[in-house]
Amino acid sequence: MRTQLVSRLLTAAPGIDTLTSLFAIDPFELAAPARIDYLSALERQMSWLQAMMQRAIVAVAGEEGSKSDDIFTGVDDAEREDVATALRMSTGTAQIRIDVARTLVNHLPNVCSALAMGEISPAHATVIARESASAIRDGMGPAHIYSIEQSALAYAEFHTPTQVANKVRTSIAKLAPEPFEEIAERARDTRRVSCFREVDGLSTIVAILPAEDAQIVMKAIENFIHQQVTKDALPDERRSMDMKRADALTSIATWSLQENTVDVKLHRRPVTVNVTIDLPTLLGLAENPGQLAGYGAIPASVARALASDGKWQRFITDPQTGTLLDYGRESYEPPQALVDFLIARDRTCRFPGCRQSAARADLDHAQSWESGGETSAANLGALCRRHHRLKTHGGWKLDSHSDGSCTWTSPLGKIYEVPARPMLEAV
Repeated sequence: MRTQLVSRLLTAAPGIDTLTSLFAIDPFELAAPARIDYLSALERQMSWLQAMMQRAIVAVAGEEGSKSDDIFTGVDDAEREDVATALRMSTGTAQIRIDVARTLVNHLPNVCSALAMGEISPAHATVIARESASAIRDGMGPAHIYSIEQSALAYAEFHTPTQVANKVRTSIAKLAPEPFEEIAERARDTRRVSCFREVDGLSTIVAILPAEDAQIVMKAIENFIHQQVTKDALPDERRSMDMKRADALTSIATWSLQENTVDVKLHRRPVTVNVTIDLPTLLGLAENPGQLAGYGAIPASVARALASDGKWQRFITDPQTGTLLDYGRESYEPPQALVDFLIARDRTCRFPGCRQSAARADLDHAQSWESGGETSAANLGALCRRHHRLKTHGGWKLDSHSDGSCTWTSPLGKIYEVPARPMLEAV
């Protein structure tokens, strides 16, 4: 009886009646699958309450920023303090909440409606507002704002807030390539490396870099770590990956990667920085953003510059969906061409919400080779080691499809869809 009630409340419109019914249920008395539905239903109520919260913040702070009366006060000084004291938060956090609320209430009505109906989480709404705020301030028209809203809301159904943020950045870059180029160019001038003293003999180094440069730094660090594993028969398991990265950065600063003698390869390929760009943009006939693996959208000019120095490999995509086209093999060990294909197609681990790079993941048979599974693009895909073990030993089931999409079924029977990933979209 309670299980059926929870199922109805999960699909019911959020509101005080639904919340009252949920409040009367003890989740510990529910069967395991119903507890998950109960959790999802509560999340929808939180979204509804957060939609009300956005309007309340704007009611307190005003629809627009207040004007400074003199040189000693700034925009929103009094309003920011009101919100900060009422919600018991710092003034900086209060200003962020005000900015997000104004963007949502004043410019993103469809996002507000989806939030109020529990169709997206508060985190999804926040990233959509924060990522689109600059474009809105720069005068992006209502038609483009509507397009960004619709694409972000559709994407949010199967993706995490971080992934939705990447989607919004890509959409803005496509709709307004020239402002995107200008913003990126201005941002490059803010690059810097800073060092701050910490307690206990530690310091913090912060590097603000162009996205492509940051990827080079991280690739160099990962490369060094794999070299150490290759050299050492018994790697030091006492160190966490963060500790290993810190140690690698220190070592790289002492002597350069070019002096290393070990040829490190992941999935048989040397470490590379991957950039995806469509042919018209490469030829200068369009200004669509490129995609930098591990980051997301980059301006067309930056993608062209990176591509001009790169080694080329051809992948053919479906012109309608942008997904890589399938081809298969008959042996257990995938050939290099298929390995390259799968890494380019999946880009990250295929578990819902996981963003571990496919280049560092396992290439797993969805249906095991022993049970008749083929070594083909339809049956192979990238899984990070943790989610690979979860599938093999943790009771999760995976159905894989030829376009790279897949369906996961949890041990409790819950089904999660992971859609295919168009090559020129962020993940």
